[in-house]
Amino acid sequence: MKLFLTAGALSGAMAVLLGAFGAHLLKQMISPEMLEVYKTGIQYQFYHTFALLVVGILMNIKPTKTLKWSGYLFMAGIIVFSGFLYLLAITGIKTLGMIVPIGGLALVAAWICMLIHILKIRSLS
Repeated sequence: MKLFLTAGALSGAMAVLLGAFGAHLLKQMISPEMLEVYKTGIQYQFYHTFALLVVGILMNIKPTKTLKWSGYLFMAGIIVFSGFLYLLAITGIKTLGMIVPIGGLALVAAWICMLIHILKIRSLS
């Protein structure tokens, strides 16, 4: 599905830009501890950007509702998990960290949906 490929490409571009921002500007403005939080957001955004691109490719081969859910959950997880880590690092508001695990659960659910899709299709065996 073009949506997931587009979202993956956009997420990859944003991860590069946000990573450069963190490496060149943000490191002078926040504590080393918060910079590590920010870097974790970048890492997870990149990992799941690739997963989102895989979903887009698989949707073009054999689309299923489960795989579609995987794509939506990856998008939500990237936004919530990484997004709230970025906000936590930049603002220092610790309560924002309480929302991050919701994004993590979305990412886990996305991987499980992808697994279910792979186990159900016969053409990849």
